[in-house]
Amino acid sequence: MADTKQTGATNAEAGAATVAFLGAGGLMGLPMARNLTHAGFAVRAWNRSREKTEPLSADDGVVVTDDVAAAVTGADVVVTMLADTGAVIEALGGELDALADDALWLQTSTVGVDGTRRLAELAAAHDVTFVDAPVLGTKAPAESGDLVVLASGPDDVHERADAVFDAIGKKTIWVGEAGAGSRLKLVANAWVMSLVEATAETVALAEGLDVDPQLFLDSVAGGPLDLPYLQAKGAMMIARNFEPSMKLALAAKDARLIDDAADEAGLDLPMLRTIRHRFGEGVADHGDEDMAATYLTSSPAEG
Repeated sequence: MADTKQTGATNAEAGAATVAFLGAGGLMGLPMARNLTHAGFAVRAWNRSREKTEPLSADDGVVVTDDVAAAVTGADVVVTMLADTGAVIEALGGELDALADDALWLQTSTVGVDGTRRLAELAAAHDVTFVDAPVLGTKAPAESGDLVVLASGPDDVHERADAVFDAIGKKTIWVGEAGAGSRLKLVANAWVMSLVEATAETVALAEGLDVDPQLFLDSVAGGPLDLPYLQAKGAMMIARNFEPSMKLALAAKDARLIDDAADEAGLDLPMLRTIRHRFGEGVADHGDEDMAATYLTSSPAEG
């Protein structure tokens, strides 16, 4: 059974721990690292592109490092928020022995079933405690500390890990042994991406039939078919405003992870397979835009 914990904004004992945050320059990583230091943790931040972490150094007192070794040596906790399994292994794989004794590795990236398995094996090989903890939410909830943490790992580290999760999220759900969190994240992302693609094709259909797509959003507003996410993504598509809260390139990567996991489980899920390919089609031209830009692949106006 999942253990759901409502969290607070800070932790009184946070100052006792040093956190190395790898991937602190991304849309998610930068605000997560900032919230950790605001909660009292001593944060060392690393990002492949150092300039993306400079706002942390200037505004928040975070120690920004030039290399991973300087960030993780002697750290009590390492948090990884990187693009994929390969990026995590490249960044941390050779430095795990530099962590403090009894250190925790909190792996918050979305890396899928096989990726999580590989990272857990890497941690075990270096005798580092591994917590699989992908997060639900995008840029805005990361900034406000309102992420939902889908945590999985050893029971005896929940309290220590929760001290970190309290600083970045509004809720932590413990769902079992390491790997269970990533499986739940794929399930949740399947729903999110299905909704985005359905919205994209509905807006495109409206435009193709010479119907104002805003009329569609208005017609379902406030009813059982309405969702805040539908209204938000639909408005982005209508306005052609794709300021990213989650980049299409990363969404395409996650869609691939979902399809691969379904295939490994022996499932035939054609809609999710189609979404994988449709998101992938848009990456070359719109990969750095919000995932709502998948609409541009279907839009009659763009075509």
